[in-house]
Amino acid sequence: MAKTSRIIFLLMPALLSLGCVAHEAPNIKSDVPDLKIPAIKIAVQNHDKSAIPQLVHDLNSDDPAVRFYSIDGLHSLTGQTLGYRYFDDEEERKPALQRWNDWLAAQRVASR
Repeated sequence: MAKTSRIIFLLMPALLSLGCVAHEAPNIKSDVPDLKIPAIKIAVQNHDKSAIPQLVHDLNSDDPAVRFYSIDGLHSLTGQTLGYRYFDDEEERKPALQRWNDWLAAQRVASR
């Protein structure tokens, strides 16, 4: 019994912290992947092209899951990957990230 109580006591902070995130709404600008990724999915489902600048920004995320959903979302919204691969290391991603930033800048100019 004492061993079970000790395990529950040690796990309590982790269990309580799980409940904190669940009550927040998905937000594409969040730093929390559990909030950002559902927001990316929602933006893509809604064909929300206003999310594209944030998706381009998130291609440089430290979190590979955020990078995966960002490039997947960009591909769905634009039909392009521009050679970006979410699993490449930071140095290998730089050229494709630059191509995305150049593409985004060109889109802004074209829409004026």
